Amino acid sequence: MALTIDYRDYLKLLPKIKQAPQGNLWLSYDAEADVLYINFRQPAIATDSELTDEDIILRYDDQEELVGFTILRASQR
Repeated sequence: MALTIDYRDYLKLLPKIKQAPQGNLWLSYDAEADVLYINFRQPAIATDSELTDEDIILRYDDQEELVGFTILRASQR
């Protein structure tokens, strides 16, 4: 049996993708760790990071440009 996914839920992401740096967005979810990784480029190599009060890790490159962020405890949001 094929898995059915309602693509319309994903269409809601389009406005955010258009606002993303370079217009790109890569998502990856680690269910075991309950972490969502959002990257604005591939590879998303970060040289610095900052943990926010909301347990979100902002990742920066060596030019202090945001390359992505990591959402901890993603399923609880």
